[in-house]
Amino acid sequence: MGSDDYRRDSGDNISTRLTYLLIGGGIGAILALLFAPKSGHELRGDIADATRKGIDRSRETAQQLGSRAGEYYEATRERASELYSTAAEKVGDVAHTAREAASRQTNTVAAALDAGKKAYQEEKRKTELSGRMAAAPTYEEKSN
Repeated sequence: MGSDDYRRDSGDNISTRLTYLLIGGGIGAILALLFAPKSGHELRGDIADATRKGIDRSRETAQQLGSRAGEYYEATRERASELYSTAAEKVGDVAHTAREAASRQTNTVAAALDAGKKAYQEEKRKTELSGRMAAAPTYEEKSN
């Protein structure tokens, strides 16, 4: 399990604990109101107040969690963008290096072909010259 998994589990664990705390606090408040020696009208008013407060706290917590999630999203998006840029740059470098190597190989092969053609032409010329010389009449002087 990597460090990112630990952070994600920790965040989930904190939000779960916070939810249980709020639920437990709400249940405790309702039980305290139910067992308090008050008239029915006062008790209903207290329950309504506690319910409104609980809803307000839930909204605040939801807003905080939403803003925190937005921050995590933004940080993750920026990191992903950085990684993409780095990867794209490295791929570009590798492609450039491959193109240069292919160009060098092409130039080497072209030079080898040119050298081969020149050597062939030179040998052909030499062969033709030696064939002409062999076929040419030789004039020797005769001494009397």
